[in-house]
Amino acid sequence: MRKRLLPSVVLLLLALQGWAQEPTTSETEKAIKDEANSFIFTESQLDDDADVTQDVIQINSSTNMYTSNVGYLFSPLRFKFRALDQKYNDIYMNGVNVNSAENGRFSYSTVGGMNDATRNIDYASPFESNTFSMAALGGSNDYNFRASNYAAGHKVTLSALNRNYTARAMYTYGTGLNERGWAFFGTVGYRWADMNTANVEGTFYNSLAYFLSLQKKWGEHHSLNIATWGNPTERAQQGASTDEAYWLANNYLYNPNWGYQDGKKRNSRVVHNYEPSLLLTWDYDINDRLKLTTSLYGKYAMYSGTRLQYNNSQNPKPDYWKNFPSYNFDVWGLTDGSNNDVAAWQESYDYWTAAKANRQIQWDRLYYANQQMNAVKGDAAYYVTARHNDQLSINLGSTLNWTINRYAKLQGGLQLASNTGMHYQTIDDMMGAEYLHNVNNYAIGTYAGSDPRVQYDLNNPGGTVTKGDRFGYDFNIVVQKATAWAQYVYDYGISHSFISGKIGGTQMWRDGKMRNGLFADNSYGKSGTARFLDGGFKIGSNINLGKGNVIGLGVGYMTYAPTAFSSFGGSAFQAAEMNNNFIEGLKVEHMVSAELGYAVATSWMRANLTAYFNHGTRMNEWQNYYYDDVNSFTYVSMTGVEKNFYGVELGIRFNVATGLTLDLIGSMADAKYTKNTDVSYLLSTQGTVTKDVLYNKGMREASTPLTVGSIGLNYSIKGWYLNLKGNYYDRIYLSYSPSLRYQSTLIRSGAVDNDGSLIVPEQTKGHGGFMLDGSIGHQFRVAHHPLSVNLMLTNILNNRKFVSGGFEQSRSSYTTDQTTGEKTSIRTYNFQKNPMKYYVQGFNFMLNLNYKF
Repeated sequence: MRKRLLPSVVLLLLALQGWAQEPTTSETEKAIKDEANSFIFTESQLDDDADVTQDVIQINSSTNMYTSNVGYLFSPLRFKFRALDQKYNDIYMNGVNVNSAENGRFSYSTVGGMNDATRNIDYASPFESNTFSMAALGGSNDYNFRASNYAAGHKVTLSALNRNYTARAMYTYGTGLNERGWAFFGTVGYRWADMNTANVEGTFYNSLAYFLSLQKKWGEHHSLNIATWGNPTERAQQGASTDEAYWLANNYLYNPNWGYQDGKKRNSRVVHNYEPSLLLTWDYDINDRLKLTTSLYGKYAMYSGTRLQYNNSQNPKPDYWKNFPSYNFDVWGLTDGSNNDVAAWQESYDYWTAAKANRQIQWDRLYYANQQMNAVKGDAAYYVTARHNDQLSINLGSTLNWTINRYAKLQGGLQLASNTGMHYQTIDDMMGAEYLHNVNNYAIGTYAGSDPRVQYDLNNPGGTVTKGDRFGYDFNIVVQKATAWAQYVYDYGISHSFISGKIGGTQMWRDGKMRNGLFADNSYGKSGTARFLDGGFKIGSNINLGKGNVIGLGVGYMTYAPTAFSSFGGSAFQAAEMNNNFIEGLKVEHMVSAELGYAVATSWMRANLTAYFNHGTRMNEWQNYYYDDVNSFTYVSMTGVEKNFYGVELGIRFNVATGLTLDLIGSMADAKYTKNTDVSYLLSTQGTVTKDVLYNKGMREASTPLTVGSIGLNYSIKGWYLNLKGNYYDRIYLSYSPSLRYQSTLIRSGAVDNDGSLIVPEQTKGHGGFMLDGSIGHQFRVAHHPLSVNLMLTNILNNRKFVSGGFEQSRSSYTTDQTTGEKTSIRTYNFQKNPMKYYVQGFNFMLNLNYKF
């Protein structure tokens, strides 16, 4: 695909050069600083990884010292603005909302690698008026993709770095708006790393990105713009592991997802992602005071992620718990020590540390096991599946801006969205095996192999699958949304005030393509349709106290329809892979929000201090994992969740001397559950639902530092730009395991105090600390054109002990009787002491060369 696409893009760029105006050679004082921030979408923001929460909110209100810096500044630790999920951050493109109707999020991978195309953004913080929307709880951003908005001329960028990819090249060309009313802009880029150059061993990165925008203006009132973009990407993933694995490997970036096959490295988790998009925009300037913008957006996303699976055989993960030395010896001293085997511990330790290949996937052994199964006409013991998440999205947005007079403005609009999500699993590699039956092997044992309830598809019972065939599940989820909004902005005397509101409707249903044996009458075909009404309002005002002092106040109340389906934590369906059922007790989420801020601007200082509070009720959360106590994968639904999000944010810039500024930026936040939650879980081995109480009161939002602080120096002189920042991160929580905190689990495990109250395990925390970053850049003149050179350094002190995220293991540190459900014995290996973690990369650099002509 990339081989065909690249020549076409280049030829089109060259053909359209005839429209160019004479390129300008003027340089701006911000050129070097802009290049320092040109890496707009970091790896922590490219949430094309369905298995890891990577949902940094892109917030950057230019009027606020905190929000204008925090998104990029703290991205190495996947900082979430106000600890909010990315679904609370609305993304627009030329006025049309492009958040997924299915999961509520915007995937930054859609525009990854197209930095020159995504620079023109209109930001709005949660209580800031704007011209394109009612600002969302986590802020709203509108990307301007009109061709006339880009500078004329050529630009070539070359980058070398030591991150997930190691080389980047981009070419950008723009014509500006010529005398005939035409404008063109295009950019093409490529990011690359192979398994020998990527910073995380066993990973690779291949990504082509392209963006084309063509605009025609006619008369004084009309403009039509068409833009298209995409970034076919293939990349290998890093996996989380335990501290014991990192210790044995002597590497905080140890990656269990790869191994050697025929002497070559192979990764079991490979993502393929391509989201070709098209945006058509009509701007109609009715008169000087009335402007109408209408945009139609379409996208067909093709995503798949591979995974190594096993069938009636040993778990092939190199960091499977039974492979660790601590499986043989109680290193925590929590048992009576009767099962301790010092010799076995030493043997396991020696094996782990003897050779790198010993702690990676043994691909050759797995292929040999399949050859043995072929000899006896058995099913594949090992195979690789690909989980597909394809999306067809069509969105329409229309916005009317009316300047009533010099004091008042009225904005309003309509947003329509339709999304069909196609979710299915295929066999990616049979690994030398001849066939595999399309049956639920986890249910075999509960039911006989001949029982129809073990069939994944009763419409094709007893069928076998091979490479490329659909396996396990196949279903579509359709979501349709409509939203109308309005905003009135009024400037009177010393106040700038606004009131905004919106109302919307959402409907959703599932369409099953397989007839699951456990739900023979409720898995194939279309489900019922769930409908929800949501909306809300916001009121905000900024009062100018004079001499650069401003006080801001905002309050709001919002309701949100449930997320239809998401691997990140929200689902309206009980177990979409198995049946058509909606979650029992599904309700619209409610959120009350408030914000109080103070800003001051003088000749020597600019500062912002903001306090905020968000209270959510009737929220819904969802997880899917292996539940050890019942020996089954479970689909876990949590309803009636209540959370508080609150904190204080500070941003200050001091003008210390000519060309020298000092920045102080930080926030102290909390985001926690305020009450225990009703939970129900479905067993994938039996198709039964169990209700329980989840003791999650006091648990915190995970995988983001709740305390951050930064002190930075910026110095510019004679074309040089220098920056040095010290960043501090603390209170990083890992995703908590619900099953460890079920009421039934706590009773079964004996977690009962002397007074009869249940002892709830504390949520596991990750390690934070101090990180030093910096950059240096200079702009030269080469052939009368500017050449910018910029070197960005991250984690200069090479602090590798930062935990950027992770999760508690959901398995129990004891065994249970599968008949009675009672605890039978304590395991030597302790899962609660071994959470799965991600650590930040060590010292990173990025060298940018940027030439404009």
